[in-house]
Amino acid sequence: MNLKEVSELRRRWRPEKNAVSRIYGCLVNANKEIVADLDESLGIMSQEETEKYLGFLKKALSGTLGKNLIDIIFSTQQVMDSEEHRLLMELRSSQLKDGPVRQAFYQKVIESLDMGGSYLLLLAHDTYDVPHRDRDGEEREDASEEVFSYVLCCVCPLKLSKPELNYYPGDNEFHCAVSQTVAPPELGFLFPAFDDRTANIYNALFYSRKPDELHQEFIDAVFHTEPPMSAAEQKETFQSVLSETLEDAFNVEVAQAVHEQLTDRITQHRESKNPEPLALTAREVGIILQDCGVVQERVDSFQARCDEQFGAGAALSPANLIDAGRFELKTAQAKVSVTPENSYLVETRVIDGKKYILVPAEEAVEVNGLAVRFAAE
Repeated sequence: MNLKEVSELRRRWRPEKNAVSRIYGCLVNANKEIVADLDESLGIMSQEETEKYLGFLKKALSGTLGKNLIDIIFSTQQVMDSEEHRLLMELRSSQLKDGPVRQAFYQKVIESLDMGGSYLLLLAHDTYDVPHRDRDGEEREDASEEVFSYVLCCVCPLKLSKPELNYYPGDNEFHCAVSQTVAPPELGFLFPAFDDRTANIYNALFYSRKPDELHQEFIDAVFHTEPPMSAAEQKETFQSVLSETLEDAFNVEVAQAVHEQLTDRITQHRESKNPEPLALTAREVGIILQDCGVVQERVDSFQARCDEQFGAGAALSPANLIDAGRFELKTAQAKVSVTPENSYLVETRVIDGKKYILVPAEEAVEVNGLAVRFAAE
């Protein structure tokens, strides 16, 4: 799915836009026991309650593609005949109205997921009359081409509030009390995916609030697929491959060039407003390394290791490989941080046998917020 397709579905999760009639789910305690079963009609809820439930579910369609939102890909064999895919299809085809199917899904989640406390599991089904889109991008509501039927799921932890002094009118007394509040979801998913504005039963879209914590146990139990690398794992792996394969050729200048080139691509992609996720291959990074003067043998080694770690010809997201918002050099004693667009100012030199990091200081210099002057030469 691309950004436009995700945004198109997100816009539906307002009370007046969607075709959701009921909210299903269960409350699970720290002992992995269902303590409450949820089967509520939106029609009898207050406006505030409806907006809260839909807001939690909408959150499962938020974040950055490739970081918070991860493509889950089923194999052909899974789609043809597998318990996990069959269960998801039954949830969808029954529009969540089949109680035993819902319970089977609840148990699959409960047995695998460890949230460290109580949580609320929410499910909703929506049917979307996908409007026809003209060549100029204009949508025609009266010319729907198909109905997209899908399930949206999210898992919301329960948070204990601090003890607060509350007034109880019936007793005309004040007492300290602790309440349990439903927090925004930690994870969730959409099934099937909405690719090219149509249903793709070979894919699901998984959501994780924290890109570094993908809850791989949930992915394995519900989708039974190889968990994808988290954004943090991709960054760590990329940095390790660069450092280990380039060895002494991986100097500050090479690091600057790689960071600058990837940052430029991220900026250009953002300004172009292209809805498709930005991606590049190890071969493209190899070209950057060649332009920096890295010998072909080291470049080939880098590309081969990338193929081993990420998969042959894998498309990598630059935003997952670098921190585009900063450029930092660090030693055991000091840290130098500059804005990425000024990283070219940083130099390294060896003076009298000692290594130095140099930054020109042509303009005003401050130390702890105080303007200082250089001693006269």
